[in-house]
Order: sequence, then structure tokens, then C-alpha cells
Amino acid sequence: MMMMHLSLTVLTGLALVFLPTAWCQSGSSGLGVVVDAKNMTLSAGSEAVLPCHSPRMVWTQDRLKDRQRVVHWDLVRNTPKYSTERIVDMSPGARQRVYNGFNKGRVSIPNSAFKDGNFSLVINNVVSSDKGVYTCNLHHHYCQIQQSIQVQLNVTKSAQKEKRYWDGEKTVFVVLLGSSVVLPCVNRRPLWREGLQEDQQQVAHWDFQPPGVRPDRASRLVDLYASGERRDYGPLFAQNKMRVEEDAFTFGDFSLTISDLKPVHKGLYSCNLHHHYCGLHERRIFRLTVGPEFPSTPSEPPKTFPIDLPEPRVEEVEIPRVVNVILPEQRGYFVQHLGYFLATFLLLALVVVAIIWLTRRRKNRGLEYELRRYDERNAIDQGEVQLECTELRTFNQQPLNSDYKNNLLRERDLTKDCNKDFEGKMWK
Repeated sequence: MMMMHLSLTVLTGLALVFLPTAWCQSGSSGLGVVVDAKNMTLSAGSEAVLPCHSPRMVWTQDRLKDRQRVVHWDLVRNTPKYSTERIVDMSPGARQRVYNGFNKGRVSIPNSAFKDGNFSLVINNVVSSDKGVYTCNLHHHYCQIQQSIQVQLNVTKSAQKEKRYWDGEKTVFVVLLGSSVVLPCVNRRPLWREGLQEDQQQVAHWDFQPPGVRPDRASRLVDLYASGERRDYGPLFAQNKMRVEEDAFTFGDFSLTISDLKPVHKGLYSCNLHHHYCGLHERRIFRLTVGPEFPSTPSEPPKTFPIDLPEPRVEEVEIPRVVNVILPEQRGYFVQHLGYFLATFLLLALVVVAIIWLTRRRKNRGLEYELRRYDERNAIDQGEVQLECTELRTFNQQPLNSDYKNNLLRERDLTKDCNKDFEGKMWK
């Protein structure tokens, strides 16, 4: 028994610790989806503003017979190149409109579609061009909701091939050429039917859960209705210490303002928004912690001087002198310029050495050229001496004795004479 009592005590303590977190996670199923959760810590005596905004809760009822609900059927053909064609559309405040003149009187939607939720498409006298994929599109611009249903229609000439089946993605109708068919599109949600007033379907309320209190015992602070009805609970609203703006449904701002915070205001606050007309259920949770009040800064008492005190002595304040100090240049700056100078000097030295080397090389080539030319000249002079006798003899030919019997004897005598003349010149 003692162990059981101890176990119950421990479980109770754990429940008190983790109950708010579990409530935030599991309370969304019955009270709405938790879309925001914040921790706020403010000092005592300050003002707290718990933000709760939702543009989808703004009440803008259509005065023109509710033209914000629209249904339209579209046809997608395989040829040419998957072309799309609008067949018909309709809204509660306007008559249905058929886009193709050929379909007028042949294609229609029931006039009671927005009353009973039956948006089926009726096609009479089916032709081959009706083959394709039909899409039933439901739009609710006020609630920002869109729903669609696809149905495929095939046309056959044989009555035995008529059938209806499911291909895994959509319903397929195979109908006889020239017969009638109804492509189903039924949505009986109150959102798409008449008879519901939007202002009676929008509700916003704030709840407060003090520490250690279960979620189902949370206190209701205020109820707001789009019709203008308002219900305040507790004395804080009567004392104007808690307030929600009167035009909350006009701007979608349901923020709760708490003035003059006190430690008793600590706990969980939840903003619950319900739009039954559109199926919207949202919840925002705020964990408010009230800290100690900030101490006010003490004001210094004014200084008073006795009348009999002498007047304060005014001393001249010396004007600070400005001394300009010229700091020497940094050592790195000098080293940098020295490097520039050495690099320039080295470059000039390389240029001078290159000029001297080229000059000396040119002189050596000139000397070699002169020696070679002198040797060639000597060789030419010797050749001229050898050819001189021949040339003289060639140009000073005189008729020789006709006693020679043949040319061979004449050439031998000429050679002997030439050799004698050359030896005589050499001895001289």
C-alpha cells in the first residue's frame, strides 16, 4: 500500500510538470491545430500583448449573391497536343455559361448544384469529339479552397462495350455513340451549399489556464462572433485590464492586451479561431511568465545653498596647448626605398656590362676579318703572278714559225719560253 501511494504521488508530480506540454501536443485534435507556441517573460506592472492574427478570419461576405463559389468543367483531349477546353462554368449568383456554341442545349449542370451539392455534368447525344478527360473544379475564393475531380470519357459504336470502371486514378466511362451520360461530381459539404450564413460560423475565443490546472478546467476569458456578438468573462475585462479590439473580424487581429501585469496572470493563454463555414480551426498558445518589477531610478534631491555662503570662486581654466610631434618614418619605409635603389643600380650595371661585352666581341670579329682578308689578298697576288705570263703571252701572241709541223710541238715551245720569262722575273 505504501509503495502504491508513493507511485501515485510520483505520477501526480510528473503529470503536473508535463501536463502543459502534453496539452499543447494532444489538444489540437479536439480544440484545433496548434499553429504557434511562444514563451513570454515580462516584468510586473508592464503591459503584455499576446499576438493572434489570421487573414482567413476576416469577414468579407459577398453581397452579390455569393459569387465567390465557382464550379467549372474542363476537357483535356489527347489530340492535338493535349489541348484544354473550358466546357461550362456556374456560380450561385450567375447563370451557367456554355463556351462552345455546339454544346449549347447539349451540355449542362443541374441548376440546384449549389443547394444539394450535385455538380455533375450531363452530356446528351454523345459524339466522337466528346472523348477525353473531364475535370470538375470547385473554387471558393473566400475560404481559399480548391477541389477537383477527374473523369475519363470514351466513345464506342458497340453497345456491348459500354462499361464503367476504375483505372487506379480516375473513373472511366465507355458510352455508346449518340447516347447520354452523366459525369459525377458531388460534394455535399456545407461549404458548397446555400442556407449557411458566414457570420454565424466564425468564432474566436481566449482561454486561460493557471499553473497546476488541467486543460479541461481552463477559464474562458472572451468569446467573439463575426455577427457582432461579444461575451466577456471575469472582472478583468470589466476593469479594462484585458481587451480585444472591437474590429477584430474586420482586420483579422484578435490579439489580447493585458495591462498592469501581476504574478496572478502567470499561466497558459490560448487563442482559438474557428471558421466553421470554411472548416478552419487554428490555435495559438502563449506561456506567460511574470517577473519582478523593475526598481524605479531614484531622483536626486535638488541642491540648496545657504544664503550666507560666499559666492563660488571662478577659476580660469587653462587652455590645453597643442604640441605637434613629428614622428620619424618607420624603419620598413627606409628599407623599402633602399631596395628600390639597389635594384635600379644593379639593372644599370647589367646594362653597362652587356654593352662592354658586345663591343669587345665586335672588335674581335673585326680583327679576325682583317687577318682573313689579308691572307686572301696574298693568295690572290700569287695567283695573279702565275697568270700574268699566260695573259701576256695570250694577248701578245705573234705568228710563230710555220716550220712547226703540228700543234703539239708549238705548245711545247711556248711553255719553255714562258718558264724562262718567269724565272728571269723571280731572279730580279
